[in-house]
Amino acid sequence: MTQLTRRTFLVAVASSGAVKAMPKIATTAGGKRVLTLVYDKSLGMMRAIDRVVR
Repeated sequence: MTQLTRRTFLVAVASSGAVKAMPKIATTAGGKRVLTLVYDKSLGMMRAIDRVVR
């Protein structure tokens, strides 16, 4: 198992909360969902950013 630092734990908790809230936002806004992959230097790995564009 990987070592979990305070920063990575907070990022994981925030992203799981965003995943739960995102389907509600996407259905009410009626926009197009755009998924972008970016490299996060602080985490040292790729991160997905899901946005709703009207």
